[in-house]
Amino acid sequence: MNLRMIKYTLGWLLMFEAGFFLVPIITAAAYREREIIHFALAMAICAAVAALMLIGKPKTRTMYAREGFIIVALSWILLSIFGSLPFMFTGVTTSFVDALFETVSGFTTTGASILPAVEDLPRCILMWRSFTHWVGGMGVLVFMMAFLPLGGAKNMHIMKAESPGPSVSKLVPHVRTTALILYSIYFILTVIQFILLLCGGMSVFEALNTAFATAGTGGFGVKNDSMASYSSYLQIVVTVFMLLFSLNFSAYYLAFKCRFKDAFNSEIRAFLCIVAVAIALVTFNIRDMFSTVGEALKHSAFTVASLISTTGFSTTDFAAWPAFAITVMLLVMFVGACAGSTGGGIKVSRIIILFKGVIKEIKSLLHPRRVNKITMDSRPVEPDVVRGVNSYIVFYVLLFASSVLILSVENYDFLTTFSAVTATINNVGPGMSMVGPMCNFVFLSPLSKMVLIFDMLAGRLELFPMLLLFAPSTWKNK
Repeated sequence: MNLRMIKYTLGWLLMFEAGFFLVPIITAAAYREREIIHFALAMAICAAVAALMLIGKPKTRTMYAREGFIIVALSWILLSIFGSLPFMFTGVTTSFVDALFETVSGFTTTGASILPAVEDLPRCILMWRSFTHWVGGMGVLVFMMAFLPLGGAKNMHIMKAESPGPSVSKLVPHVRTTALILYSIYFILTVIQFILLLCGGMSVFEALNTAFATAGTGGFGVKNDSMASYSSYLQIVVTVFMLLFSLNFSAYYLAFKCRFKDAFNSEIRAFLCIVAVAIALVTFNIRDMFSTVGEALKHSAFTVASLISTTGFSTTDFAAWPAFAITVMLLVMFVGACAGSTGGGIKVSRIIILFKGVIKEIKSLLHPRRVNKITMDSRPVEPDVVRGVNSYIVFYVLLFASSVLILSVENYDFLTTFSAVTATINNVGPGMSMVGPMCNFVFLSPLSKMVLIFDMLAGRLELFPMLLLFAPSTWKNK
C-alpha cells in the first residue's frame, strides 16, 4: 500500500479546503460580520495541517484500486471534520456531533439539518452551508484532479470510487481532462441558473446560495420555509434545474458533440418517464388540497423533482399530503437520479439493470439452453457491472435495515425512523413525519446522528469506500 501517496493526496485535499474557506470569508467581509475571525482561524488550522501532511513527497505516485477507495473515504471524513470547525467556533452549535452532522449533510449534498431557524444565522454561515453542497456535488477529488496531476492514469480509481453510478467511463483519453470537462459543465449550468434567479428578483446572496444548493442537489436554503415564499417563476426555475442536475453529465458533453442518440440514452429516458408518471400520480392525489389543478401540478412537479433529484427543497409541507402521495414520494427517493449526476439514491441505471436481471432469470427458467444477455442501449452490460449492482443492493439493504433497527431504539414512530434513514442514505434531506420538510433532525440522540452521518457518507460514496475501511484486509500491506 502506498501510504505516502495517500497522505500526500489527503494533504492536498485539506489545502484545497483551506482555499474553500475564502468563500465564506469574503461573504463575512462583504456583510461586515465578526464571524470572519472564526472562518480565518478554521482556514489557518486546515492549511497548517495540510502543510504538515505535504512534507515529504512520495517516492512513487502509483495508485491501485485499494488506495483509490481509501483516499476517497478518508478524504470525505477529513473534509467533514475540518469543515465543521466554523460551526463550533462561531457558536452556532456547541455539540461536535451536531456540527459534524450539518457539515456531512452539506458535503454529501443531503441537506438534512439540525439548525432550526436559518434566517437568524450569519450570512457567512449560510454561504458556507450552501457552498459545501456545490463542492460535494461533483466531488472534491474530481475537482482536485482537474488541476493537479496526482497519480497519472491511476486517477481513474479515485474517479470511480467518488463518482455516483454502477460504472464510470472517461469522456476523453486523459482522466484529468475528463474531470475538467465535467466541472466546466457543472460551472456553466450553475452560472446559467444564477442569472435566471437574478432575473426573477432574487438578491445576489440568495441567488448564489440557491444555485449552489440546486447544483449540488443539496437543498440547504436561506429561508425557514425553504422555497415556499418565492414566486412561481423562481420555483419553476429551480424545478427545471433540479432535473437538469439529475441527468448524467456525460449526456451534456455528448449532446455538445452532436451525439444526440448516445446523449438521450435509456437511463435518461427511463428517468424522465419516472418523473412524469410520479408527477401525474401525485397531482391526481392532491388535486383537492389546492385551489386549482394548476397549483397542485406546480407543487407536485417541484416536490417530485426535489425528491427524485435528492435536492430536498420544498414549497409546501408535503409530509402532510395523503398516504398515496407520500408512498410515491418515498419510492422516488429510493430511485434517485441518474448515474454520473450530482444526485443521490440507488440510481436509475441500477434499477434498469436489476429489472433486466430479473427478466433474464425468468427467461433462463423458461428456456434453460438459451443464452440471455443484459443489454443497455444495444450494448451488453459487463458481468462485473451486473455483479457490482447486485452486491450494491445487498449491502444497501443490510445497511438500511441495520440503521432503521438502531434508530428504532429511540421509540419514535415508524415513519419518522424509516424516512430518516431513507432521507440520509439516499442523500435527500427531509423525510416524513417528525423529520419532514418543516422539521429537522436536532431532536435525535448523538448515537442516531452518528448512524445517519455514516449513512450520508456511505450513500454519497456508493457504500463500498466506507465499508472497505472496516475490512481488515484493506489495511494489510501486501
